[in-house]
Amino acid sequence: MQDLPIGSNAAGASPRRLFAYNAGFWRAPRLRRILQLAGYELTLGIPGKGDAVAVWGHSPYAKRGEAIAAWRTADLIRVEDAFLRSVRPGRAGDAPLGLLIDPMGAHFDASQPSLLEHILTTADLDNAHLLMRASRGIARLKALNLTKYNIHDPELPCPPPGYVLVIDQTRGDASLRGCGPDVFDEMLAIAKREHPDKPIVVKSHPETNLGLRKGHFLPSADYTLLTAPVSPWALLAGAAAVYTVSSQLGFEAILAGHRPRVFGAPFYAGWGASDDTVALPHRQHHRTPEQIFAAAMILAPTWYDPCRDRLCSFEEAVDQLEAEVRSYREDRAGHIALGMRLWKRGRLQAIFGRHTPLRFATSPKKAVTAATTSNAGLLIWAGAEPTGLTAPVVIRRVEDGFLRSRGLGADLVPPLSLVADDLGIYYDPTRESRLERIITSPTPPGAQDRAQALMERVIRDRLSKYNLPAVTVPDLPAGRRILVPGQVEDDASIRLGTMLVRDNLALVQATRKANPDAVLIYKPHPDVEAGLRPGHIDPTALTALVDHIAHRADPIALLDQVQEVWTMTSLLGFEALLRGKRVTCLGTPFYAGWGLTNDLGPVPKRRLLQPDGTARRQTSLNLLVHATLISYPRYFDPVSRLPCPPEVVLDRLQSGVFPRRSGANRLLAKIQGALASHTAFWR
Repeated sequence: MQDLPIGSNAAGASPRRLFAYNAGFWRAPRLRRILQLAGYELTLGIPGKGDAVAVWGHSPYAKRGEAIAAWRTADLIRVEDAFLRSVRPGRAGDAPLGLLIDPMGAHFDASQPSLLEHILTTADLDNAHLLMRASRGIARLKALNLTKYNIHDPELPCPPPGYVLVIDQTRGDASLRGCGPDVFDEMLAIAKREHPDKPIVVKSHPETNLGLRKGHFLPSADYTLLTAPVSPWALLAGAAAVYTVSSQLGFEAILAGHRPRVFGAPFYAGWGASDDTVALPHRQHHRTPEQIFAAAMILAPTWYDPCRDRLCSFEEAVDQLEAEVRSYREDRAGHIALGMRLWKRGRLQAIFGRHTPLRFATSPKKAVTAATTSNAGLLIWAGAEPTGLTAPVVIRRVEDGFLRSRGLGADLVPPLSLVADDLGIYYDPTRESRLERIITSPTPPGAQDRAQALMERVIRDRLSKYNLPAVTVPDLPAGRRILVPGQVEDDASIRLGTMLVRDNLALVQATRKANPDAVLIYKPHPDVEAGLRPGHIDPTALTALVDHIAHRADPIALLDQVQEVWTMTSLLGFEALLRGKRVTCLGTPFYAGWGLTNDLGPVPKRRLLQPDGTARRQTSLNLLVHATLISYPRYFDPVSRLPCPPEVVLDRLQSGVFPRRSGANRLLAKIQGALASHTAFWR
């Protein structure tokens, strides 16, 4: 889904020449690319007939472009960041995810028309589908703690609720045009006078806190100057009243249910959703928070997908920002990595070391000491976790994700997705995992629809965990067909997640005993067939129990031809659920115990019961998919080398753009094999 912004030049017309006289346009590749995709060809020289001139808002350098546009009677295009920009401010080096490309004016300058004001005045903002998107978008930004800049820490506590929030801005900000020099002092004085019995909290601007630009407030006994990077949404939730000049946080205050006192003339003032000091008689319409959001976030901006290098919808921009912000929040303090094979380190560095490079330790003692000293996190490959490992820092257990690659990990193909679990690990039912916590948490906004769309794509494109080249599946014997997937018998999911049935032969025997008249199809595990891992069944014993052995067969083609799957803990059981198949579990995989499978193995009570002891409602398949394929893993795009949403990885797997096995990985694996004889910890 891609929205074409009102006023965009990207409707299939020839690129329009756009002249810029600000060096910032030429130093910013992302900015130039968004303009190009929006239908503008950034050009040097002097504009002619039909050309346009680009300026950055009302920046100090905008006068150059304004003068040339006036001289050549060329159209003037003002460009500004969209209201959902990036992780860090642009001055800290982050490129924007969207732009406001305005042929009329600047959104923050109420003295002249702007594209955003035009939309708020003339567009059909009563459209039910648009308002649904706006309502869901507001809820999603709150749930994900996303705003324009995202260097805040959602875990930091806010002041005790009941304060009056006064919002600072940076000195010289363009949105302060027309405001007097004492407007911030006036705002503070009025806030005190109108709320004499409430504490005042002044929120400093993120760029001020980073030392990039000065603000208007200094520490004072009259108020609390809040410089800690707390969540803006949490801060708004605890506020009794909100005062602003023209900050975007005033817009978010409206979305959070406040009616802010506004002392400037920002885009959100004058529509009946705020108490305005400045009269804006040309804004006659009353607009709801959802309508203002629809105009400002959905209709006006030009959003960009940096992974797929194309314009995109607001929702897709949120997907991308969610992935980037998660990477920043989990990794900014750095990690000490333990138990990581040499060949995996490049991919681990790319995924978890984007903000602070990973440091690798060779022993648990060294890892814990380094993490404690530097207050970093501890990353450990889940299967290599030493018994009893403890540390006074967050420990995240790493494993491959469920949409991994085109090729086996055992064959040294690097993954496109990894999980990093700070509670346990998904395949270990003996303790709670982060995946379980996600499944049992409140439903995220839009989760059902997004999961449904993702599931439909997985099914349509016939994707699975490894996506290996496979032998064509022949027509199978008629009857009630049951697929029995073999597993790697020393796999941790079997060691930790099974009790009575713990090997492939016992699995086949149990399935045959329970289904004497069914057609059994046994699929050996790819790692076992490749001779890389244990799990082989004697052919004579196997052929006496099953009707067909699907050597190197396409697992998705097999699922097409069967009605049921019987498994210990195989991921193929989850993939069968996606495709509407009946699944029986003899062990306790992550997808068992939620009311979607026939469970013959033990199920942890925490999956069956609420904390108050009442029975837990059945989890919908869509929510299980959202937790397993969207919320839990982290995804890496091998093309842009950015964190990405799962939808991008589906594109890569479907198109064949994926990381390939390299000779360097082979060499590193051999080196580590040689070192293994000298240290028992290498896994």
